[in-house]
Amino acid sequence: MKITFLGTGTSQGIPVIGSKHPVCLSNDSKDKRLRSSALFEWDGKNIVIDCGPDFRRQMLNSSCDRVDAIFFTHEHNDHVSGLDDIRPFYFNQGNIPIYAGDRVINALKRRFDYIFKSEGNIPGTPNVLVNEVLGDFIFNNKKVVVINVLHGALPIFGFRMDNVAYFTDVKVIPECEYEKLKDLEILIINALRIEEHYSHLNLQDALDLISRINPKRAYLTHISHKLGFHQNVQDKLPKNVYLAYDGLQLSSV
Repeated sequence: MKITFLGTGTSQGIPVIGSKHPVCLSNDSKDKRLRSSALFEWDGKNIVIDCGPDFRRQMLNSSCDRVDAIFFTHEHNDHVSGLDDIRPFYFNQGNIPIYAGDRVINALKRRFDYIFKSEGNIPGTPNVLVNEVLGDFIFNNKKVVVINVLHGALPIFGFRMDNVAYFTDVKVIPECEYEKLKDLEILIINALRIEEHYSHLNLQDALDLISRINPKRAYLTHISHKLGFHQNVQDKLPKNVYLAYDGLQLSSV
């Protein structure tokens, strides 16, 4: 399995518009972050987790020429607002399968009603094939384990495929879900900033969870400029924990 970090930033991305914060002014490419998303590839299929406002740019940056499914973690704008940009994939492939919970599907229907019409659609607009996620499911002969977590008070999804788990926007992993996270090779999890946050893990929160889950490797994503310069943060992390950056590619056994 190959994983590409399409974006590793928080809802505003980095640099933040109009900001004079030193990280926003950095010349290091690793300090420039599009909104969080990831591309998973196995057996000739491409699966995107979340498609926020930078989706078009992320597809061009990664030279992705096919999307076989989109898995949605939750309905916040920085994770869904690029859905209209599936148009080129739709024209080449037909309806694009999406996987999401019922609440997220309903939110998408309100924002992108034309994408969900089966008849009478405007020529040139895309369509999707809706798959409501009720629990674990099979995609391309691989089990996708759904991990129910909390983003503040909002229930959202994390996903595990083989020995890789992907989370974004997590604040709490309920006790009953840790069983699904045993024997991970790669854990991808959010770390917003140094300071405490009411709905996201901060850096210490993330490190505490990594220590408990004990993956072979962990990568931090959904990062704010307030976390600090990429290299400065990386230099202080434990030896098996890495600050992800846009374009980083991983492989799992």
